[in-house]
Amino acid sequence: MIREECDFHKYVTTTYDPIKIGSIDGTDTEPHDRAILRALQSEYVPNKQVKGDPDHTIFIARLNPRTTQDTVLTEFSKFGKVINCRLVRDIVTGKSKQYAFVEYESISTLDRVLREMHKEYIDGSEIIVEREAERRLKGWRPRRLGGGFGGRKESGQLRFGCRDRPFRKPILINQK
Repeated sequence: MIREECDFHKYVTTTYDPIKIGSIDGTDTEPHDRAILRALQSEYVPNKQVKGDPDHTIFIARLNPRTTQDTVLTEFSKFGKVINCRLVRDIVTGKSKQYAFVEYESISTLDRVLREMHKEYIDGSEIIVEREAERRLKGWRPRRLGGGFGGRKESGQLRFGCRDRPFRKPILINQK
């Protein structure tokens, strides 16, 4: 049993397959709002303009809307040399989308940040810190296309493992 779980964890951390990963709590018998079918039929092309090493990049989520790029840079440069810091903003309004990416010079710095900054507070908001998924996981799709990490059962999103919601054994869905 432990061997099976290790193999599954290794698989889902290198490959993104919505059918095999399944639901977060292991109780779903069918996809909500046809999310799996939408995810399989959607087309997603990762942003080619994003530069840097995906293995040295972290994803920071749940930032306060008032948090600025300078604040993110200040908080995360305490751990080591930051090569690139990008707070994602809405194209039209220019407001923060409340997530950011930070690229570090070394993997050891990145590992330390993952341990120490996850669930810490910046500007009064508890943040989530994880490794970047878009360029690291083959076939990864954002939540708006039925993929991503996290989500709620009621929202019709596929739910995959992350630090807040660990991986569960997948539900196999018969496809005809």
